[in-house]
Order: sequence, then C-alpha cells, then structure tokens
Amino acid sequence: MAIAAAVHILVKTEAQALEILQQLNKGKNFGQLAKRYSICPSGKRGGDLGEFRRGQMAKPFDDVVFKKDILTVHGPVKTKFGYHLIKTLYRR
Repeated sequence: MAIAAAVHILVKTEAQALEILQQLNKGKNFGQLAKRYSICPSGKRGGDLGEFRRGQMAKPFDDVVFKKDILTVHGPVKTKFGYHLIKTLYRR
C-alpha cells in the first residue's frame, strides 16, 4: 500500500489560492503561508498532514500526492473542502 507525506494550504477560493501560489513562486516560505492563510487545522503545523495512505484523502488531492512530482507545489486543486496548494514531501 502506498504511503505519502504532504503539506498543504487550504483556502476557500481559487483566487486566493492563486495569490498564495504567486507568493510561493517568489520564494516565500510554505509553512509560514500555511500558518497565515490555511483554513485547515493542519495550518497551525505549517500545513503538515503527516503520513497517510492512498485513498485516505479526497480523490483529487490523492491524485496529486500519488501521481505528480514530489517537492513541487501543485494546485489549486479543488475538493469539497475548498482549494488546496499541495506539496508532496515523499511517497513510498
């Protein structure tokens, strides 16, 4: 069974996610932005979701974590929770 670890920033609108993505692209710290903007409880931990298995997260989120490049910010990714910016730390 595949396991991964990821950090994310969850916001309500795609526009806000795109604004934050611009800040990340300019070199801003992911963890600091997660603490400031994320509406997920993980935001307090810099967006850290810890380890999880394939299928534990919403499908669009899972697809990014288990199929896209690691250590790259992907998104905005829409789920029923809002818009995510996702960075997969590792998977195995």
